[in-house]
Amino acid sequence: MKLAFFDDFKLGVIKDDSVVDVTDAVSGINHTSPQDLISRVIENFANLNGALQQAADSGSGIPLDSVRLRPPLPKPGNVVAMAVNYMEDGTRDAPAPINAFHKSPNAVIGPGDTMILPDVPATIFEGEAEMALVIGKRASFVRQEDASDYVFGYTNFIDGSARGLPPEGNTFYQMKARNTFAPLGPWIVTADEIDDPQELSVKLSVNGELKQNFNTNDMAHKIPRIIEWVSSVHDLEPGDVIATGTNHRGLSAFQDGDSIDLTIEGLGTLSFNVKDDLKRTWARTTRLEMAEQGKEGTTPQLTGKYA
Repeated sequence: MKLAFFDDFKLGVIKDDSVVDVTDAVSGINHTSPQDLISRVIENFANLNGALQQAADSGSGIPLDSVRLRPPLPKPGNVVAMAVNYMEDGTRDAPAPINAFHKSPNAVIGPGDTMILPDVPATIFEGEAEMALVIGKRASFVRQEDASDYVFGYTNFIDGSARGLPPEGNTFYQMKARNTFAPLGPWIVTADEIDDPQELSVKLSVNGELKQNFNTNDMAHKIPRIIEWVSSVHDLEPGDVIATGTNHRGLSAFQDGDSIDLTIEGLGTLSFNVKDDLKRTWARTTRLEMAEQGKEGTTPQLTGKYA
């Protein structure tokens, strides 16, 4: 099943190129916000699945191009993102030590929304294509062999980054947690629809040009280990999100006017826009292309404030 929010946060089930309003099927759930509703649906999905499926099968679909899709998880309690979690097409000799960081729930935006690049002296703004896990039940000190029981589903995720902010070493919070820096969606795909989450193609395009192109089989620390480790640090709740990391070699600058499309096999396409009031520019060179030119780091800013 593919669950989505649309228009004024009506709950819907995606069927082909349409969405069916299934609000009535969950009308008995008391909730305080759209996130509270989807978290309760996820937590009680075993009991609600039948009613949701019946509503989806009997309801009339609304064309997706006539509705506004919203983030399917509008404000998760936890947005955890794995750090340096890919083998980078074999260019890493060994996995980096397992590590992660928090992004603010306020960073979440949805399909068709806009990532805003702030007025800060970042050396570059990047968006990392990632597959995200959606937690299905309370998770604390989960064993790897039980980890799949805690995955409700999957969704597309972008980890926005404002890199190089001073002072040196004071990085992750101000780089990662900014408003609009966590595009997510377009819907949640329940785990039963994905045969092998460690064998999915991930493609990110900027203005129609393919930039990132990798497979989740390149993940250094696999999903069971991720859930084991994160749940040993703090509890996870239904509706929480864990983004599983990216292959950095295809990263390039996000800049004003960009149209971004992230497609993960089986999860649909997340599309959103980028706005920078300062109109700063960078070359479109990827990290891999920089390395092939014998240059270190990311492409420098070309024009605008802080160049």
